[in-house]
Amino acid sequence: MKKILLFLLILLFLVFGLKDKVYTSSTIVLGSSLPKTGIIKEWGTSVNAGANAYFKYANDMDLIQGKKIKLLSYDDKYEPELTEKNIKKLIFKDKVFALFGFVGTPTVKRIIPIVEENDIPFIAPFTGASFLREIDNENFVNFRSGYFEEVEKLVSHLHDKKNLKKFAVFYQNDDYGEEGYVSLLKALKKRNLPLLAEGTYKRNTLSIRHAFQEIKDAQPEVIIMIGAYKANALFIKKSKEDYHLKDTIFFNISFGDANAMLKELNNTENLLFSQVVPSYLDTNIPVIKEYRELMSRYYPEVPYGFISLEAFLAAKSVVSALQAISGDITQNKFLDKLKTLKPSVLKGLDIKYKNSQLLNQVYLFDYIDGEFKEIKESTK
Repeated sequence: MKKILLFLLILLFLVFGLKDKVYTSSTIVLGSSLPKTGIIKEWGTSVNAGANAYFKYANDMDLIQGKKIKLLSYDDKYEPELTEKNIKKLIFKDKVFALFGFVGTPTVKRIIPIVEENDIPFIAPFTGASFLREIDNENFVNFRSGYFEEVEKLVSHLHDKKNLKKFAVFYQNDDYGEEGYVSLLKALKKRNLPLLAEGTYKRNTLSIRHAFQEIKDAQPEVIIMIGAYKANALFIKKSKEDYHLKDTIFFNISFGDANAMLKELNNTENLLFSQVVPSYLDTNIPVIKEYRELMSRYYPEVPYGFISLEAFLAAKSVVSALQAISGDITQNKFLDKLKTLKPSVLKGLDIKYKNSQLLNQVYLFDYIDGEFKEIKESTK
């Protein structure tokens, strides 16, 4: 009997004891893998700047029980193989407290088994993939809404309110593009609408010619863009030179990086965007005013934008959760506090943990006269 009790105690320790390890280090290290170089390197720049603007502020103001917080990030060029190498380094060599701010659907999908096997918090990845919202794992906490919510919102606006019916899709030929493509099919099926045409391109390339040929002759009213910003921009440039597509509306979801895309374009007519955070221009929202102030203080060379704002808000949520912990800091306590944050912790925005997400909102924007204008009638 004693041997059985001893065995059970050891088992309980192995299951719960290791995960609930007390972090006594003076620095809480978060680990990230993102594109610092390559075709979507501006993503990495924006995420690092937005998150670190708040982390540096938290350190300067001594917000976390006398501890510092550090974001350790490695470059993966938006390539899953590099992401896998990076996460192993972060977990086994750097022994990070939690993983934060990984960028991309194919990159994140590649490392999910490693995250699950090592029982480590995985916080605020920059992807709206459905598999991250379906995983039954308490370690996964998304910040943003999913791609299906974005696509459903935009189809609702364009069809239900604007009565547009001729849809096509341009998408990246990988897990990210597939997520957006399937989401669009679901939204169209719900309304008994066909998908008029589709075209794909290979990740981390600008090989859009075939996709353009597949789509242009269908003369769609709307083309949904499920790609990276350079590929999206090149497709739009080529389309605007073609008679068949001169009046077509191009609708870009959040991962397309609206700010970076606009730098690539001269003609910005008929561009619409969905985002998972409100406008970074709206200083009537206190937390966005704070974002702009801290970005100007710590990263004056980085322009304001949707991605850096999302990273800032996610970082503030992380710090707020750490602040709320009483006594010793553990991963269990951190996850619990993150999921039970007060709705008003991001002043001016309501957050609530549901569907494995903290900020369950989608915002639609037009781009008029060089400025993003929120489509208020479509925001719930």
